[in-house]
This record gives sequence, C-alpha cells and structure tokens, in this order.
Amino acid sequence: MLCCFTFFWELALIPAYFLCSIWGGEKRIAVTFKFFIYTFVGSLIMLLGIIYIYLHTAGSHSFSWESFKAVQFSASQQNILFWVMFIAFAIKMPIFPLHTWQPDAYEQSPTPVTMVLSGVMVKMGVFAVIKWLIPMLPLASVKFANVVMILSVVGMLYASLIAIKQDDVKRLIAYSSIAHIGLMCAALFANNQYATQGVYIQMFSHGINVIGLWIVAELIEKQLGTRKLSELGGIAQKAPTLAILFVILAFANVALPLTNAFVGEFLMFSGLFNYNKIIAAFAGISIILSAVYTLGMVQKVMFGNSNATTENTVEITVAQKLALVIIVALVIFFGFYPSPMLQLINS
Repeated sequence: MLCCFTFFWELALIPAYFLCSIWGGEKRIAVTFKFFIYTFVGSLIMLLGIIYIYLHTAGSHSFSWESFKAVQFSASQQNILFWVMFIAFAIKMPIFPLHTWQPDAYEQSPTPVTMVLSGVMVKMGVFAVIKWLIPMLPLASVKFANVVMILSVVGMLYASLIAIKQDDVKRLIAYSSIAHIGLMCAALFANNQYATQGVYIQMFSHGINVIGLWIVAELIEKQLGTRKLSELGGIAQKAPTLAILFVILAFANVALPLTNAFVGEFLMFSGLFNYNKIIAAFAGISIILSAVYTLGMVQKVMFGNSNATTENTVEITVAQKLALVIIVALVIFFGFYPSPMLQLINS
C-alpha cells in the first residue's frame, strides 16, 4: 500500500535528523536543517500527489497499489503528477540540481550515519522510481525520459569535476556517490531490460563499495585526526593491509572489471547505448573522471612519502581488518560470479 510507503518514507527522516544534529560536526545544526527542509518539502509535494491520486481511485477510494495503478489519468494529468512525485524522489537520491544538501550532510554527519545515508537511504529514491513512478505514470515517464536523463548526466559530470578538486576525503566520496546515483537514474529511464537489471545490481554493489570507503575514511580520521588529502600520504608504508584493501575498494568505485560495480555499470551503459548513443557517450565521460578523482585520492592518501601527520600511523586492528575483508570479499565474489544476483532479479 502506498500509504505504508509514504509513512515509512517520512519515518526514515526522523532518526537521520537527530543522529546528524546531535553527533555531527561543527556545522551540524545548519546542515541538518538544510537536509530536513529539502527532504520534508519534497515529501509534502509528493503527499499532495498521492492524495490527488487517492481521490481519483474508484469506489470508496483506496491506497492499495491495485487501485492506484487502475486509475486512468489523461496525458496532462500524468505530466503534472510525474514532476510532483519525481521531485521528492530526486531530492532523496539526489539528482542535479536538487543535490546540494548531500555533500554537506555527508561531511558533517558521523561516519556511521553517513554509511546509512549513502548505503541505504538514497536507494529509497531509486526504489521509488522503480516501484511507483514508472509503473504508475508510464506515459509521462516516457515523455520526460530525455529530460531526466539529461539532468542525471549533467549531475554525473558536474559532481565528478567537483570531486576532482576536493581536499576532504568525505566530500570527495559524497560527490562520487552523486555521480553513481545519477547513472542509476539515467539508466532507469532508458526503459530496457539491460539498464534495469544494471540498476538493481548497482544499488546493491554501490551500497557495499561506498560503505567500505566510509570505513577507511573513518579509520584514517580517527587515527590521524584529519581527512584532508593535502595532509596525508605514505600510509601504505605504515599500514600495508589497509592500503591493499583500500586500493581494491577504489578499483570497485571505478568499476574495474572483476569487481562487483563493473557488472552493474556494464549493463547500465549497455542499456543507455541501446536507448541513445549520445547520452551514453556523455555519461561515459564520468568513467574517466571517476578514475581521475578516485586514483588521485588513493595516491594522495596511501602513497608518496609520509609526513609529520602520518609518520606515526599504525596498522589497523584485527576487527577492523575483518570488517573490510568481508566487504572486499563481496566486491570480488560478485565481480567474478554475478549470476546469483542476475537470477534473483531476472523476473
């Protein structure tokens, strides 16, 4: 039922708000308020759309999926409802130009909360597009597909270029996440089997990979007291295990073959190419940019000469190694053998 979806959509905002505002960084109050306003306003707009659909259901009105899908809207009604619903989902993902809350929220939130936001909560927007928007408003989804895809690709390139200039590890990963989610959104509106399968796989793969990157960022900050790339370097000499695991996660972030992200990205780009070769070409530029900022981050953090900040770095603990090894094992396993996921989503 859509009312249950709406209820839990709103409910997810409450713990995120308090976790960020109580245990976040120095600017946590302003940043959390911005995050709350963005998502709450989007949710109110979505609620208006849901009420409008509810009032047009047959009989005594119902919030059930069957009743909502059975409503026959004109093309003009679908057009309006599409943007009413999509704005809320685009904020949650987030999609350019509704993304500005995300880098600040990720930077100021405690890292465990950032893991939840980037690994789980942003996928709610992607899921909502798959589950509700496209099936319920098919005519408008086809009509505005190019607009959404262009916004998504612009966001991918914009976020990637900004990521290249970042000096803060958390902000770099945040902008990287915007680029990856943008690709998922663009692929969804390609409306073919390859792209949709790729999105399902990439939602899972991105959640694994980005959480691994957040863990590494947290370990470095806790031990050295900084996240600035300009203050790091030479960590691989002091903590080789951490360096090896971080490099594998970085390769997954770039979607290198034999990592889990490659499977999803290959399918998404295949779907985009079948839909529109020009859009696929511009989206493909993000692959190059991703390699630039991700490998640049690895170089600045792990390699080169150690300095006054990093010279006392020690190897991570057994428990920390275990957490990262589990994540890396999933990265490699699904990179070599994606069949279980493909079979799961085949229907």
